[in-house]
Amino acid sequence: MKPEEKARQQIDDQLQAAGWIVQSRDAVNLGAARGVAVGEFPLTTGFADYMLFIDRRPIGVVEAKAVGKTLSGVEAQTARYSEGLPPLLKGNAWHTPLPFLYQSTGVETFFTDVRDPEPRSRRVFAFHRPERLAEWAEQPQTQRARLRALPPLITTGLWDAQIEAVRNLEQSFAADRPRALIQMATGSGKTYAAVTFAYRLIKHARARRVLFMVDRTNLGIQALREFRQYVTPDDGRKFGELYNVQLMTSNALDPVSKVCIAGAIPGDCGGFWGVEVDLEERE
Repeated sequence: MKPEEKARQQIDDQLQAAGWIVQSRDAVNLGAARGVAVGEFPLTTGFADYMLFIDRRPIGVVEAKAVGKTLSGVEAQTARYSEGLPPLLKGNAWHTPLPFLYQSTGVETFFTDVRDPEPRSRRVFAFHRPERLAEWAEQPQTQRARLRALPPLITTGLWDAQIEAVRNLEQSFAADRPRALIQMATGSGKTYAAVTFAYRLIKHARARRVLFMVDRTNLGIQALREFRQYVTPDDGRKFGELYNVQLMTSNALDPVSKVCIAGAIPGDCGGFWGVEVDLEERE
């Protein structure tokens, strides 16, 4: 088996695991499932390794490469494919050009949403499910666009250090830098700043879920209380009245929880806490 054929076999398995029906172009049945991936699909700009259809409408492409191929340079190729729909399909597409591009070796997969303010490929854990892509395609803005349009921070009740932390963090996210570290002194209100930021992400950027990690049980209980009792500055109601907050005591995730508080490191490392935001590229 050639390296690219082996990659195709792995991609087939991964697409199926994500809820897609994989078909050949000679035996296409777009009504077989909500999400259908058609191999070797002919376009005006070449052949896409996989054309993705949702509800019989084209929505994205997958470019397959052999294991070891550097995927960062393949994005331009998938972008050409996204613009090469035949005329009969172009009027039925979710968006033109097609919004969702994947580049994959079966071992690693990169994803691009061309509707982002500054589209760029980024590594993902797996192919997204058809219902997730359909949900994103129906939204007028991507999450990265919403991160650039957050309303001004209401500073009432915040200390200077908290204001600086939240504003700088939002600027970092808006600039497509999704990883950031905030360093604040003990007693400067780190948890309150994190709750403030989480609230703005959930309400205004429509983050699906926030993971708040701690290293001690008592810090988790303290964080749960602080999230629930946080009075939202623009609404006046408590966070716990608006959103579910879950203190994880097992691996059972409540699907309606907007904030999950979980232990990260056994023992005592001086009160570590961290926040991870479930942005769009994560499943």
